[in-house]
Amino acid sequence: MDKILLMLQLQAQLNDATNGEEWTKGITKNGKIINWRRCIYMECAEIIDSFSWKHWKSIDKDSDFDNLQIEVVDIWHFIMSLAIEEYALNMKGGIEDLAVNISELQSFEKLKISNTSFDEENTIIARVEGIMFDVLNKERFDLESLINDFFLLVTMSGLDLESLYRLYVGKNILNQFRQDNGYKEGSYIKVWNGEEDNVIMKRIWEKNGDITPVVLYKELAKLYLSLNKS
Repeated sequence: MDKILLMLQLQAQLNDATNGEEWTKGITKNGKIINWRRCIYMECAEIIDSFSWKHWKSIDKDSDFDNLQIEVVDIWHFIMSLAIEEYALNMKGGIEDLAVNISELQSFEKLKISNTSFDEENTIIARVEGIMFDVLNKERFDLESLINDFFLLVTMSGLDLESLYRLYVGKNILNQFRQDNGYKEGSYIKVWNGEEDNVIMKRIWEKNGDITPVVLYKELAKLYLSLNKS
């Protein structure tokens, strides 16, 4: 449960900093409406584009499993945000209560098993489309079903609780770095010498298993500074 609680706390802190402390009411400090469900299904579409599913275009394109994992982590940001909002609006409890309930899900137990195996592409796509259905179903939204489907996607994508946690923390730090360097204003450079910052962040984590979030932020800053000087 500790890792789930820590991720929920980090997400809440990031949302507080980015959207204002009343974001759980569905609106930012700038008056923009927040739609976490839309965020989720848009990220799902990006996952599907990690595969060569188009029968009319780029049919021999290799599948991008690195991007698949990054997009899975992006979806997790939005699912946690939606879950925190749901608990707040429906008075179900705080982040600690949510963490306990998530840790008691049967699908969560599967995350504890070390895993690096990917499922077949069409099976992954079918699970992603199931998540899209979960959030697009306006008649009956079931948060528990959404989280269960997401955890199944995690294991299908070659991830487990430890790797999900590490990638989430890495992406959380990257999101903070983006915000600090003009992301909201549109001045942030997302592609660094031909590679997305997501990919670079993931590589830094993979090369140094003991790196701390503070050091990761410094490494990103150093690389970004050298990019702007070139």
